[in-house]
Amino acid sequence: MERFLWVCLAGALGTGTRYLVSEWSNRAFGQAFPVGTLIVNVVGCFAIALVMFLALETALVSPTLRVVLTTGFMGGLTTYSAFNYETTKLLQARAYGTAALSFSLTTGLCLLAGFLGFVVARRFAN
Repeated sequence: MERFLWVCLAGALGTGTRYLVSEWSNRAFGQAFPVGTLIVNVVGCFAIALVMFLALETALVSPTLRVVLTTGFMGGLTTYSAFNYETTKLLQARAYGTAALSFSLTTGLCLLAGFLGFVVARRFAN
């Protein structure tokens, strides 16, 4: 039960972080492109790769902390459903170039961020 509560708390913190990033990015960049969603998804992909490597390959991250950070915090932080909705809305608005850019940047940068997360984690582990 304690682990469950930690996951819930971390999820709330991840969700709050996502909200703050979205609000900041809307003020900083406008709403024509979903910058906030891109940011949290890229950061989340980097962080989950880093945490999972350190948790599964070293003793630096305990099993409980791994679940709290990945399922909890990063589960609340990352936003595939928002990415899907925003990209669909761009397509419906016939903003095909912006939709393609959002899709390409999100998938490409998230893959790169995940790879970099593993690279950084390996440096921590050695």
